[in-house]
Amino acid sequence: MPDTRKVMLIGCGMVGMSYAYALLNQDIVDELVLVDVNKDKAEGEAMDLNHGLAFASSSMKIYAGDYSDAHDADLVVIAAGVGQKPGESRIDLLGRNAAVFKSIITPVVDSGFSGIFLIATNPVDIMSMITLKLSGFSPDKVIGSGTTLDSARLRYLIGEKLKVDPRNVHAYVVGEHGESEFIPWSQAHVSTVSLDEIKAKYPERNADFDMTEIEDEVRNSAQKIIKAKKATYYGIGMALVRITKAIFSDEHSILTISSLVDGEYGLSGAYLGLPCIVAREGRVKLLELNLSDEEKRKLERSATIIRDAFSSVQL
Repeated sequence: MPDTRKVMLIGCGMVGMSYAYALLNQDIVDELVLVDVNKDKAEGEAMDLNHGLAFASSSMKIYAGDYSDAHDADLVVIAAGVGQKPGESRIDLLGRNAAVFKSIITPVVDSGFSGIFLIATNPVDIMSMITLKLSGFSPDKVIGSGTTLDSARLRYLIGEKLKVDPRNVHAYVVGEHGESEFIPWSQAHVSTVSLDEIKAKYPERNADFDMTEIEDEVRNSAQKIIKAKKATYYGIGMALVRITKAIFSDEHSILTISSLVDGEYGLSGAYLGLPCIVAREGRVKLLELNLSDEEKRKLERSATIIRDAFSSVQL
């Protein structure tokens, strides 16, 4: 492990600052530099976080900076981007966010940065691909938040239904972080017991366990939250902290980050949320689940959507 664990956060909006605040409450990072197109905001956020240091368990160094500060950072987390305008297509939004990323990635790389890029900006799979292309980095060093939060939502819902701790639920949401994401139920377990086996053995515990209903709830959770409070940020902030912890602690944890498929599942040329081993060097390995034929078709559909959208972006 390095002597100093340094993170640069680019984008001080609600997602970025939820991540920063969660970092402050966990002893994971030694140095945090905030960068935003609005420099005054970055400075104000740094001041506000510093004023809470006396109550924190860690002694982080927190300050506002610029892209040149990335030269010795271990991790650059990007939560910057523009919002979708009324009547604007997803492709138009992609084009504008691609321009934003071009203005970010180039100076970060030019600073001498050689660490890991972690992308949170949506659409996260495509923005991760854009980062890979613009940076010229190894795919293992460019990862997105992927379906880590979706998988956490899934485990929470299964745990609620079966009255078990979600940390003992092993199930994933995979594919695009978006409409085509899906749950490979064939791989879902509670402890070492498959959900199918639990449903057969204990019908009284899962009479209302509707897989379609759970999948819909996971997929539509973000829209429900947005309708109620305009945006989602706490959950994704915590998901980014979880990935950060896996990296700095060299955990070799399995998380459904967004990363490049290159032959796995018979697919290539797309970033998808899939279980990966995450450690100090970034993505160590993309794991191949034993998917059913139907699940493979769903994953292929996600890959096609991502590839098509990426091909529409002018870089």
